[in-house]
Amino acid sequence: MDDSTRPDGPGTEQDPEPGQQHGQQPGQQHGPQHGQGHQHGHQHGAEGQEQRHQHGDQPGGPAQRGLGAEAFEADPSTWFTQEFWDLHYGAGTVWSGDPNPVLVQHATALTPGSALDVGCGEGADAIWLARAGWTVTGADVSQVVLDRCAALARDAGPDVAARTRWQQADALTWAPPALTHDLVSAQFLHLPRPALHALHRRLAAAVRPGGTLLVVSHDPADAHEHAHRPDTPDMFVSAADMAGVLDPAHWDVEVGSPQRQAPGPDGTPVTVRDAVLRAVRRS
Repeated sequence: MDDSTRPDGPGTEQDPEPGQQHGQQPGQQHGPQHGQGHQHGHQHGAEGQEQRHQHGDQPGGPAQRGLGAEAFEADPSTWFTQEFWDLHYGAGTVWSGDPNPVLVQHATALTPGSALDVGCGEGADAIWLARAGWTVTGADVSQVVLDRCAALARDAGPDVAARTRWQQADALTWAPPALTHDLVSAQFLHLPRPALHALHRRLAAAVRPGGTLLVVSHDPADAHEHAHRPDTPDMFVSAADMAGVLDPAHWDVEVGSPQRQAPGPDGTPVTVRDAVLRAVRRS
């Protein structure tokens, strides 16, 4: 999911009770041969609007295409369902198809291995990682968007299709297998704070020794009119707050709040901040 506050996830890549398709159970995985996948990407969070933007940018509010911004101004409890995100992605392509730059920045320096992209949205990050040689699982609450991811992976070629699989998962409850991935990424997957911290603990548990946890979200400093964030302050946390779930005895932790340019509500570029947590498991 974008990033805007996509409630991607409970789910968000962004849920509580994602529906199933073709007899699929929550957490069931499919290989590329099934042509479907998934998870919010953005799963639970709100996403950008107007022209298609990169995941995490949203001129004009949470939804550029798909559901309109008014959908994100209603009862936030409606954001955390598979039905919400299936409707959002069912309206058509939402994101630009470009990978998130913070992921590219950090993953470029890593040796490809096994990666998990939680709240994968339309799969741009997962497909970029697969092209770079990673074996990737993209997880999202929306089966609609996972089916789209699988089609995009096939279009990207047989090597990418073979390296990707798509899993439908509810970020509010789903726990990936422990110590299984060299990279676990969650980009702009916003949840209420207690649920978000619980998710980050589960994602951290999935990182192998020597592996990396990378979490990027909207910084709380962006809760102003120019960034056009939803009025849900509990869903915006700092990088230091996110790092609080990690035991410093087992992790090397870096936090930051880099600035970047993004489209504002009227399309004019504005400066926004991302909350970035990068942690490497020592043991």
